Amino acid sequence: MNTASRFTSTEELEDEMQELESAEDFLEFFAIDFVPSVVQVNRLHILQRFHNHIHAGKAALPDQPYALFNTYRQLLEQAYQSFINSSAQQEKVLKVFNRNEPGKGFVSLSAIQSVAGGPK
Repeated sequence: MNTASRFTSTEELEDEMQELESAEDFLEFFAIDFVPSVVQVNRLHILQRFHNHIHAGKAALPDQPYALFNTYRQLLEQAYQSFINSSAQQEKVLKVFNRNEPGKGFVSLSAIQSVAGGPK
């Protein structure tokens, strides 16, 4: 189990975070209890929400490694909790869920012109 007190600098904390690959890795690193089935379905959304939280509060992030670890832990916990009783479609974290209505980008076959040198 990782504890915030083992980091001597924010750089050391961020270096270790660079080694994390999955949402499960992040949740385990920050010692956050989670339901695997929730993470399995929403892993990209959780990590994107975590990233968005960090980016939104970048100016206010603490300089001390212990405080930064706890801030990151809190932000990841919030990101994860967003998906406990909600879905990716409801949370609309990724761009794909913020697109206009389907069918708005329709191109008819008759509007497609042949390319020079291609079949006619």
